[in-house]
Amino acid sequence: MSIVYLTAGAAGMYCGSCMHDNSVAKALIEMGRDCLLVPIYTPIRTDESDQSLDRLFFGGVNVYLQQKMPWIGYLPRWMDSLLNRPALVRWLTSGAMKTDPKLLGALTVSMLRGMEGNQRKEVTRLSDWMAKEIKPTTIILTNMLIAGCVPELKKRINAKVFATLQGDDIFLESLPDPYQRQAIEAIQKLVPHIEGFLIHSHEYARKMSEMFHIPAEKIHVLPLGIDVQDFVADVDQPRGSESNHTATYRIGYLARMAPEKGLHLLVDAFIRLHREHPGTDARLEMAGWMGPQHEEYWKEQTSKLNSAGLDALWKYHGSIDRVAKVQFLNELDLLCVPTTYREPKGLFVLEAAAAGVPYLLPAHGAFPEIHDRLKMGRLVPPDSPEAIAVALWELIQQPRMGSETRSSNKGRMQSLVDIKRHAEKAMKHTLWRA
Repeated sequence: MSIVYLTAGAAGMYCGSCMHDNSVAKALIEMGRDCLLVPIYTPIRTDESDQSLDRLFFGGVNVYLQQKMPWIGYLPRWMDSLLNRPALVRWLTSGAMKTDPKLLGALTVSMLRGMEGNQRKEVTRLSDWMAKEIKPTTIILTNMLIAGCVPELKKRINAKVFATLQGDDIFLESLPDPYQRQAIEAIQKLVPHIEGFLIHSHEYARKMSEMFHIPAEKIHVLPLGIDVQDFVADVDQPRGSESNHTATYRIGYLARMAPEKGLHLLVDAFIRLHREHPGTDARLEMAGWMGPQHEEYWKEQTSKLNSAGLDALWKYHGSIDRVAKVQFLNELDLLCVPTTYREPKGLFVLEAAAAGVPYLLPAHGAFPEIHDRLKMGRLVPPDSPEAIAVALWELIQQPRMGSETRSSNKGRMQSLVDIKRHAEKAMKHTLWRA
């Protein structure tokens, strides 16, 4: 069985979907499967070893120019190859360029129209490569936003096609009309060409089924997994406050510095915690990617913290790599990412659990199902800094885990979230059955 996994790069930033796709591909390869991870738009950026090919299809520069100047679609292929060179696209996106989805409506609809869109040459290029050189038996898409090529692929290749749904709605709901409506309608027309949809929670499956008109028999709910190897290596390392109740309590945030991830809710809750309980020995540790479009938002949050007299009680660790991430998590007492939207994945929750760190999360999206599975933290009402502050105070008052309990929790969590277990389940219940 030859698998081609199409993953969409995110213009140079760490992206949860990219990292998940990379982990799945790595797990499949280690399981002995013939799997190629193929980047779309831009090269991917991941904090694990990059499994993707050094080859790019639908290069972001190329598809954008073809949308703005359709005549570029008639340029000779050697010029396309230059525009699609991974090194060039990586360099052009290395400055974390802005990618406001409101500016991408027409491009999104065109891409979903496949051979009828302005990027038809890119569809042909991908189809030629797969049909002549690879001949896969299974194709996995990272999302439905890149599914416009599927009808042509299936004309050329006898392959089963599966799509992972892991945030498509967030992008689509940000598009203005008429592009949002047109894009959803285009995806609905593509659903019959897809053998199955891989989704990480029942709640998100219900939403996507309704939005895209997906038949129930095509939906496969597969709990999320991560590569736990690095966390296993650190299983016996001491973390954070250890069992000393008087030591500083470290509250962590690991996600994009963005409104949708709820950083402002955590900041407000942290300020409220210190205002209502003066002298509380608690710090706020933050890490994650910050794009230029969110610089003003970030300044607003830091200004609130400093104005509250908490300038010595918070730290931003930047956009951290894998080694730094494991160390960051190992030094926390709690992870809190109070997203304002219904999170479809929650990779950061699994990473925290694999490090033995409890979580505090809003009771919506995939989080209740993750909580039912892990039982390693607490849920609070969404969009409520008051509820977060109350929960933080209650948790700070509780005795903390000792080394033996922490190691036991780490081992149990790692067995539950190991990516190999979930990759095997995906193969067994979807690809093999199809």
